[in-house]
Amino acid sequence: PDTGFTSLILFGEQFEATAIPALRAVPHALEEGSGYDGQFYAQLALDPLLSSDAITTALDSPAYRGRRILLPWAASLLGLGQPWFVLQAYALLNVFSWVGVAILLFRWLPPGSLRPTLAWTACVLSDGLMTSMRQALPDGASVLLLALGVVAVEQNRRVLAAAVLGLAGLARETNLIGGLVLAPSRVTLRTLATFMLQGLLVVAPLLLWIGYLWHTGLPPDAAGHRNFAVPFTGYIDKWFITVRTLGADGWDSFARFSLFGLVSLTTQFLVLVWLRDWGNAWWRMGVAYAGLMAVLGPAVWEGDPGAVTRVVVPMTIAFNVLLPRLRWFWPLWVLGNISVLHGVEVMRVPWLSGW
Repeated sequence: PDTGFTSLILFGEQFEATAIPALRAVPHALEEGSGYDGQFYAQLALDPLLSSDAITTALDSPAYRGRRILLPWAASLLGLGQPWFVLQAYALLNVFSWVGVAILLFRWLPPGSLRPTLAWTACVLSDGLMTSMRQALPDGASVLLLALGVVAVEQNRRVLAAAVLGLAGLARETNLIGGLVLAPSRVTLRTLATFMLQGLLVVAPLLLWIGYLWHTGLPPDAAGHRNFAVPFTGYIDKWFITVRTLGADGWDSFARFSLFGLVSLTTQFLVLVWLRDWGNAWWRMGVAYAGLMAVLGPAVWEGDPGAVTRVVVPMTIAFNVLLPRLRWFWPLWVLGNISVLHGVEVMRVPWLSGW
């Protein structure tokens, strides 16, 4: 009753002393310890132009967080600039994004038969979407925008698709790789030139915003450098750490969720690489994120299961969209979606959490 939906944002007591005054002036739920990343994006929503010294003090990395401005701007507009309503809007943006994704997926996974229904269920209960919604992070809205970009490509509205994907880049910079869905099916000088122009439209919004941040005294910095590594080194290290932790602490440790995540992501990666369906827009989206998974660094793999399931959730969606037509549907559905068990755990579903 007092703090609304702000418990979704995970404000940490550790950062309360440096929070911006607009946040401290309104009731909001506080977690013990450091909280999580959503608390920084929520404060950006209270000062989306990063115009005060207070916001740069409040953020753990102003230039890095400041790049991901789409959700903060949306919350600021929806909340009419009033701090209480802005925080509620930010907390609920991922909820509405989740509903939007669930509805939009009916386009590719229509109800009425078992396989599409199971694939749809695996998408909407995926670990990445559930974690993003529970922690008020940019990933859920990113998936919605990327899916809308796929729709536009399928309708051959490529300029619109480029514009939507450009907006997605303002939610999370890695979304720019979704521009691969614009790649032509036949490579000629004309189609290549068109693709390059569309690519410029995709990257333009983020480049312009970074230019604004630089102008305000926030040039790009080295924050986030641990997000990337030599291909597959982070993935292999994660396997070693998970197996070692399970051996030492047993099945009751949270490392079991890392194991679920690794099995799911490995299955999705291998299936997408094996399919090689260049003409399918979702395949191009999925294989782009499969490539991203290969170069993710230790910062993304850390934890149980880590941020990786959120970062590559478009790969999970692409895998499930393509899955119903495959001969080995049943084992692939189980192996590729076993990380749903962590999504259920994140949401504290009665009778199911704690598996």
